Amino acid sequence: MNLNKILYRTITTSKSASKKVTTNDLSSKKLKHSSQQWLSRQMSDPYVDKAKMLHYRCRSAFKLIEIDDKYKFLKPGDTVVDCGAAPGSWTQVAVNKVNADAADSKLKVGKVFSIDKQQIFPINGAAILGNMDFTQTASQEELRKALNGSKINAVISDMAPSATGIGQMDKENIIHLCYSVLRFAVLLSDIDAAVLVKLWQCGETKKLETDIGKFYRNVKIVKPNASRADSAEIFILGRNFKGLKVS
Repeated sequence: MNLNKILYRTITTSKSASKKVTTNDLSSKKLKHSSQQWLSRQMSDPYVDKAKMLHYRCRSAFKLIEIDDKYKFLKPGDTVVDCGAAPGSWTQVAVNKVNADAADSKLKVGKVFSIDKQQIFPINGAAILGNMDFTQTASQEELRKALNGSKINAVISDMAPSATGIGQMDKENIIHLCYSVLRFAVLLSDIDAAVLVKLWQCGETKKLETDIGKFYRNVKIVKPNASRADSAEIFILGRNFKGLKVS
């Protein structure tokens, strides 16, 4: 297996995807219609109401809850890294799942490290690295320092790139984020660890699934009920990390 080819994979965008997009390319009428659709969907979404009731910062919490309830890869005492964590709903779930806030004195106490290039307001039980771009080497070095030698049991990522308005470019960009997460996870994870990444269904999905399978014994493509039905969003979960053989 060629580790360099997989771990340091880069995405080359097509010429057609590299066009500059300006606000003039989109009519104000279309933007207004899109905003109205979003507002209407939010108001009728049961997960939005449920998130408010349970004090989660956003509805995406239920995606992670559903995936972990089914596959049980987050356990008390685990060390978890949450990539692209803002506003923090996945971190809230992870803290609860691994008992990072020591809420249950009978269980092992885990650790949760959350990183995002946006600000993340404090979450009890989590180490927050806000205003840091996970894809940058300097940010990952800061994360390594925070881990202080701890091996990771799960790397989770709900990261998505800023939308360009060009479908192909957006899909390539999110695949690039997935490989960045995979590389980090492979280098710092403990044996039998897990990795969970978000992407949009595209032509690269199968290749990413295959590449994750080179390092994790069990790989699943999952789409939780909390993901909107009309969304191309899916998640790939890799479990039982094989470890790296050092030659």
